[in-house]
Amino acid sequence: MRNEHGVRSEGRTIGFIGIGNIGMPMACRLLDAGHRLHVFDINKASVDAIVGRGAIAEGSPVDVATRADTVLVSLPTPGVLRQVVGGPDGVINGRALRVLVDLSTTGPRAAAEAAALLAERGVAWADAPVSGGVAGARAGKLAVMVSCAAETFSNLEPLLSPIGQVFHVGNEPGMGQVMKLANNLLSAAALAATSEAIVMGVKAGLSPRMMIDVLNAGSGRNSATAVKFPNAILPRSFNLGFSSSLMLKDVALAVEEAEALGVPIQVGRTVRQVWQQVVDEIGGSQDSTTFIQLLEQHAGVTVADASVADAHAVAKTS
Repeated sequence: MRNEHGVRSEGRTIGFIGIGNIGMPMACRLLDAGHRLHVFDINKASVDAIVGRGAIAEGSPVDVATRADTVLVSLPTPGVLRQVVGGPDGVINGRALRVLVDLSTTGPRAAAEAAALLAERGVAWADAPVSGGVAGARAGKLAVMVSCAAETFSNLEPLLSPIGQVFHVGNEPGMGQVMKLANNLLSAAALAATSEAIVMGVKAGLSPRMMIDVLNAGSGRNSATAVKFPNAILPRSFNLGFSSSLMLKDVALAVEEAEALGVPIQVGRTVRQVWQQVVDEIGGSQDSTTFIQLLEQHAGVTVADASVADAHAVAKTS
């Protein structure tokens, strides 16, 4: 790893827990930056893959926190975060741990709980949720929303810079989570509204590719028109790498936070409702871009590039 003057410097020994769809490319970016990683995940195949890149496998979260003073976690739910932090084999019992960085989207309340628990042991907390998806993680172009004390941020910024653009959004536990929930509420709403608009146009006879091109040239452009439709929906690959159940979880956390703050959240409740329907009817484990399939089933159309649609029609008749 080279510093800002181009002089080669030693990497740091850090822990990484959660080698999932987005955790894997983030961990790889840190390895490529010259850091030494001690890792844990319940999925052995993921651990084997990252060990093949040079990481060191550990048997539990506490083992990771006994080898590294700074531990990063990328986890699916608040419940898993609580277990990894304070469970019997949690990082809180690690002898080396001094700073825990949560890259997950777990909500401000879980962040505050974990931060308070760790503070009793003299461990600093930073919530640092990320946005940009698997592609952004691979390219090192995530938005990293860090909330922690200024001194902690100064230490973490160069460590996190290989995975993306690092923002110091606040000093208190949970502020990074609020920022991420705002981001994902907009992302979920954009995908839902864009899907409805595109299905309406296709049902009326418009080309979906032409619609996306027009929207991206006009005021309707958003993350769904710019990335999700061209890359995952029109080709029918549905491979964004973020499940519908996780999208629903994030929207639900956003609605809960708004309600707790006394903020009107009528649109957010509607977005939560339609994502719940997608999870129920299409499946929570499916990629979030399969949202379109719910509308296709009810409208009797298929949204795809012409060549893909033709192949789909042939397959249905053969």
